[in-house]
Amino acid sequence: MNIILILSTRNKLIYKTMLFVFILSGCQITSNYLFTDKKTSSFYYQTIINAAKNKPSMKAIRAYISQEPLLTTHKKHQENINGLWKMLTTIKRDEINYINKNENILRGWVDLLDIYQNYQYNYKTLRINFENWKKKYSNNPSAKTPPNQLIKAMTSKSKNSIKIALFLPMNGPGEIYSKAIIKGFIDAQKGITQIYSNHTCLNTKQHQNDIILDEIFSNIFAKKPMIYSTLNINSNESILNTNIKQINNQKIKIFDTTSEKLPKLLEQAEKEDFDVIVGPLFKKDVQNITQMNSNIKILALNELNDKSLPDRSNICYFSLSPENEAQNAAIHIKADGKNTPLILIPESELGKRIVKAFNKKWQSIGGSTVFTQTFGSVLSLKQLINKGFGIKLTGIPVNSNKKIHAIQNNILNKQIDAVYIIATSDELTLIRPMIEMTLNSATHPALYASSRSNKAYLNIDYNFEMEGLQFSEIPLLANSTNDIYKQALQKLKSDYSLIRLYAMGVDAWALANNYTKLKSNNKFCINGASGLLSKINNCTIFRQLQWLQFQQGQINKYKQF
Repeated sequence: MNIILILSTRNKLIYKTMLFVFILSGCQITSNYLFTDKKTSSFYYQTIINAAKNKPSMKAIRAYISQEPLLTTHKKHQENINGLWKMLTTIKRDEINYINKNENILRGWVDLLDIYQNYQYNYKTLRINFENWKKKYSNNPSAKTPPNQLIKAMTSKSKNSIKIALFLPMNGPGEIYSKAIIKGFIDAQKGITQIYSNHTCLNTKQHQNDIILDEIFSNIFAKKPMIYSTLNINSNESILNTNIKQINNQKIKIFDTTSEKLPKLLEQAEKEDFDVIVGPLFKKDVQNITQMNSNIKILALNELNDKSLPDRSNICYFSLSPENEAQNAAIHIKADGKNTPLILIPESELGKRIVKAFNKKWQSIGGSTVFTQTFGSVLSLKQLINKGFGIKLTGIPVNSNKKIHAIQNNILNKQIDAVYIIATSDELTLIRPMIEMTLNSATHPALYASSRSNKAYLNIDYNFEMEGLQFSEIPLLANSTNDIYKQALQKLKSDYSLIRLYAMGVDAWALANNYTKLKSNNKFCINGASGLLSKINNCTIFRQLQWLQFQQGQINKYKQF
């Protein structure tokens, strides 16, 4: 429905009200001489912009462009250009529909968007291309008044001046996890001199990259317990009270995701001009923040499944997911020369997720059939072993609901050459001998376990019982003879799960401070505390773990052939 209006200076209030009603009802108002004064014209375009409610649309973008020459002050020009740019950088590319021949301003904006998205993490190249763009589109308002975000991207920033916001739950069940992450993050800011390395990433063979933890983590643990005096952390305030000379004066602020809704926190971070957001932590919050329109760089501390990952140029994903560890296992077992793995899992949703991730990675690296099998509780395992029953490897193929028949089971027992066990140390103490009970001298598959089985102060008897078994672990915990490891046990009450989160915090700091390299370099690699970190699809961080093996009562780094 098109409505043609020619407004005089009389009854402006009535006409403006009518305009507002027409626009909200979906009417399109057209005329070569639409209004007789700039104020009414600007009101019309602003009404379209307001009706969009910050949701990107070409209609609103065109309204921003049409409103620009009607504005009278520099402040209004800048606000309009910033609003246009935010909408343009968050709209989906397939929504940038046909551009008319006479829409040279819009075409200029879209070309500038392409330049920005290609070079936003290389400020020198971005600056050069922007100068060339200005020559081609000299009549575009951005040639005179660029968006603030573009100016910021073209300005070199030292690590000292980067402002980082931590989006973490500071109350409820997530508080203990957040404190461990913050502890690692702040320790890294104060004590680590150089993390970034040039190691080749994603090599399936064991890296000769033993992290020099004495150098990286020297003196980063405090003598006093963690104290919260404020949620603002600056050069003189820290979660940890240390005597270490800090390496920069970055501003770091914690935003509590349990006390305020994410949109408001994001708006606050934008107003305070933060460069990078680290977080949120919970998956539902990560899902929500990926759907919000923001240009701040985000390092989410969880990841989504492939179908849920939006194509966003300002988001990367870093987590300690069990799926990541399962992918590690698939790569390691394949490189170990094994062909037919069986995954032994608890009867839980976690077990299903691990099987899915392992199988997907196994198939992608040329593996054949993966088998899976479940086990029950510690109590049920004890009851079985007391009755003289072991665990016979009678798994079923992944993606199959049919059990293999008895004859096939006999063949299967001969085929299985690797068993990957997802179990706690208490469960593994029972599972290992129960597997041995059913094996004959000719069939001894290699045994592997996840870090779920590793905890502090496992005794020498346990080490002998696990002889030959391999398990994966983060580098910080893999170096158990290191003094820093021993201090970590004390400071984090010997809780390996918290130490892993601490290591995640250390690496989150390194990733946040190398965000430009992370986004621009496909071979990006950091020799981190939680693993050898590299970038895969959708800027998801892959952690390559270290593998250890029980040998004659000792735990040694596994040497792959």
